[in-house]
Amino acid sequence: MTQHYDVLSWRPFERIMLLAICVLIVWVPLPLGSNRIWALAILEFMVVGLAIAHLVYCIKHNALLFRYRWQKHLLIPTGLMLGYLCLQLLNWIPAIDTLDPYQTAQQLLKTFCYTLFILLLSQYCQHAQALRWLFIAIIISGCLQAFYGTLLNLLQLEASPVFGYHDGDRARGSFVYQNHFANYLALCLSIAFGWLLSELKTSKSDTDFRQKFIDLLSTLFSRKIILRLAIVIMVIGLILSRSRMGNAGFFTALGVVSLLSMFIYRRPPTLFKPLVISIFILDLLIVGSIFGVDKVKQRLEDTSFSSETRDEVVIDSIPIIKQHLLTGTGGGSFYTVFPQYQPQFYSGFYDHAHNEYVQFVVEYGVVMTAILGLWVLYAFWLACRTMYLRNNKLYKGIAFGCAMAIVHMLIHCTVDFNLQSPANTLLFLTILTLCWLVRYLPSDNPKKSR
Repeated sequence: MTQHYDVLSWRPFERIMLLAICVLIVWVPLPLGSNRIWALAILEFMVVGLAIAHLVYCIKHNALLFRYRWQKHLLIPTGLMLGYLCLQLLNWIPAIDTLDPYQTAQQLLKTFCYTLFILLLSQYCQHAQALRWLFIAIIISGCLQAFYGTLLNLLQLEASPVFGYHDGDRARGSFVYQNHFANYLALCLSIAFGWLLSELKTSKSDTDFRQKFIDLLSTLFSRKIILRLAIVIMVIGLILSRSRMGNAGFFTALGVVSLLSMFIYRRPPTLFKPLVISIFILDLLIVGSIFGVDKVKQRLEDTSFSSETRDEVVIDSIPIIKQHLLTGTGGGSFYTVFPQYQPQFYSGFYDHAHNEYVQFVVEYGVVMTAILGLWVLYAFWLACRTMYLRNNKLYKGIAFGCAMAIVHMLIHCTVDFNLQSPANTLLFLTILTLCWLVRYLPSDNPKKSR
């Protein structure tokens, strides 16, 4: 049973919880992408603390843990993941166990906190104003990372001023790995572009070319200029990361989802095409030429299987998959298992497969990997359905951004391990949750909910 959520009933506790979620999103990438034990512990402590506050509030005020039935459906895949990790740890079923109990226990704790975060996000972002707060937090986080990474890259410091890491010639923001930085920016960019798209007019008007040109300029240089500048800043950071698939994946996702939306939108924004073209021309060509997009192009041209060892890691992982196809070797165990199957020494140390699909199958087996994959694809389907069915401009625009982010992640995960970084995982789970929110939440005006 679903009820229209009254914005006027937005209580102080709900505002505090939403603000805490927004602060959490901005904080997570700051301490090295939370990809260190101490930083991850802070994240887990914050999420569990918010979950306890939510539980206490529900008990005290006799409130529901879930307002909508679809929230329970949203949590089914992560719930299955938690159950499967428990089976791997407990080894009650002989075929389902783990070769690294410590790492699997860590994965169990992380998955539990991720599940709590999805619950909190779906519970306290249930109207347009709350969603805007969330979008602001995501864009602020992306701009902070882009600005910090760009500044350090242009200053060419020997080491970063906070954690003392050497960035080299690639921007990394507060991340250790430049590809995690690029992936994070691409996800933030997708949400920023979707929000900007939702601000465009959808009404058809018989105007000449001059009026359309004036409308385009007003879109790019009016009060929406803050969003547009945020996109430019993050694109600069993305280009300076020199990440090949980070850049190629983002602009490919923009092109693919833009083309797809031409067939999905029943009434597309009037300046949709010029806006997409401006991203490619203004951001990629003009801004990119200033900040070295040619270096990214050169890295793409110089890429070859003979110079890369990532493909060898994938090939050498195949025997592990064959031996543990259905059940996997245990969550987080790739680090322990792979060296036993590695036939030769590579030029670098690989604690991850540099291919999320391979690593998930190695650790969790093909069945659980398929369940999680279908969950992501279903979220993409929900985003497309939102663009087709709903009349709410904000929800349709954000659905576009979420679809972009999912396409980018599906592409980027073929060559990297972005979901092993807590900051990237948390943001991607936020985007998946947004797909459900914009599809099923009623509009603030019930008459425009669909």
